[in-house]
Amino acid sequence: MNKKVAIIMGSTSDLPVMQDAIDVLKELDIEIQVDVVSAHRTPEKMFEFGKTAHENGIAVIIAGAGGAAHLPGMIASLSPLPIIGVPIKSSNSIDGWDSILSILQMPGGVPVATVALNGAKNAGILAAQIIGATQEDVRSRIISYKLHLKDKVIQAAAEMQKNV
Repeated sequence: MNKKVAIIMGSTSDLPVMQDAIDVLKELDIEIQVDVVSAHRTPEKMFEFGKTAHENGIAVIIAGAGGAAHLPGMIASLSPLPIIGVPIKSSNSIDGWDSILSILQMPGGVPVATVALNGAKNAGILAAQIIGATQEDVRSRIISYKLHLKDKVIQAAAEMQKNV
């Protein structure tokens, strides 16, 4: 049974960052669901989503948020699923540190895996790896993806050496 990754964000202004997660999950042929779920402006929607995601075929949730960045932690408090937080450097951010610390410093019992500032691509790869732990076809695609990364580095190094 194929599992979906939900990619949620606090605002449509987060989409340019979160697009990297969307793109890598599409490349890895993993079904996604994308939505805006604001912890501050649509709390009822957030509560409903967080409480029911596991009943709707979702296996992992990637939650991106900037500024106070409450969305990943609030979803983690509501859902039994693994949550990956993407801190976003937004227009009202304090160089992104507010977002990083809001997502990273969760209390015991409410874990959120946290990637780098604007690190949605790694969030997508991590979500795929979580699914790949129990789905061999996904694991195979991740292995191929990582081999491709290795090949790109080897090719780039060879090109550099030709031009030095």
